[in-house]
Amino acid sequence: MQITQLRNATLIVHIGHRHILVDPMLAPKDALPPLRLLDGKRLRNPVIDLPMQADAALKQVTHCLITHCQKGHFDHLDGYGKQWLRETQTPVICTPHDAAYLRKRGLNVQALSAEHDQPSPFFEGRIRTLRCTHGEGLVGRFMEHGVGYLIETPGEHSLYLAGDTVLTPRIRDFVVTHQPGVCVIPAGGARFDVGQDIIMGLDDAIAFTRLSTGIVIANHLEAISHCPVTRKDLLAAGHAAGVSQRLRVPHDGETLVCDIGPIVQPVEASS
Repeated sequence: MQITQLRNATLIVHIGHRHILVDPMLAPKDALPPLRLLDGKRLRNPVIDLPMQADAALKQVTHCLITHCQKGHFDHLDGYGKQWLRETQTPVICTPHDAAYLRKRGLNVQALSAEHDQPSPFFEGRIRTLRCTHGEGLVGRFMEHGVGYLIETPGEHSLYLAGDTVLTPRIRDFVVTHQPGVCVIPAGGARFDVGQDIIMGLDDAIAFTRLSTGIVIANHLEAISHCPVTRKDLLAAGHAAGVSQRLRVPHDGETLVCDIGPIVQPVEASS
């Protein structure tokens, strides 16, 4: 298994001859509206372009996996991503909750089982969902909470794609119980003009890495205007906490090899 970080939460999971695009935000820089209005900057999104490796990586894609997409969450599926999926008719794997929404937009939808935390067939292995908590309190009431996915494939590390969530007791228990070999977590500390973090930030990312016995890959960094955590901040925090041996913070366009045995970084970082 390999994982290519494209930008923000958008990545590609390479398992054998399958290449699974996760949460495609494919817009060029500044094409989408700001997410902070009272910070004096009103930066449009995304704040950076896709890496130069993106075109070649997207040509490999055989399937797509969506964690959440409704209520305006363009940083996980934007209009450019929908257009690409519609034109290519790439099979889109999602929850039943999102299936009708995506079908109405002309996508080739393959919905999973409705039961959370119950395995469904997934190619030669299985997949299960875990509900996310995409913010709490008043802000949380307006969010699309979505799911994370645990993917188990014979001969590969188990992979937990956390989706957009803060670190809740349920997720702590899930990680301790299943101990995925590889976890991908959002670590940007996203926050609107009001309310608390709506995804993991520095503290949650470090706490998650301490809970896990596997490799933790942090993304959702340095691409969207309401995510203040930087790669440099996170790497420094990981070093201070003594978890830097297991914490990976890939650059956009970078591919990590996740073979059974030690996980190495990177296999490509083309300039």
